[in-house]
Amino acid sequence: MAMTGEITLRGKVLPVGGIKEKILAAKRANIKEIILSEENRKDVEDIKEIYIKGLKFHYVETIMGALDLALLKQKVSNPKNISFE
Repeated sequence: MAMTGEITLRGKVLPVGGIKEKILAAKRANIKEIILSEENRKDVEDIKEIYIKGLKFHYVETIMGALDLALLKQKVSNPKNISFE
């Protein structure tokens, strides 16, 4: 999963430009799910179907919405103990 965008200090996800290029780069990297600002939905709708086929888009308004999608809710079953000494 990939996310592109900017956030405000209050956690609002802002739209960004160059969506088509970012989508093509994600597709080349074999990324299947993309998180975007809700305000970028219209940009994706303007892209030809051939470029977005096989991709799943998630549109969010806040960073919490993005984190809910991007982070796993399950705990790691066998965590490693790492020492930084």
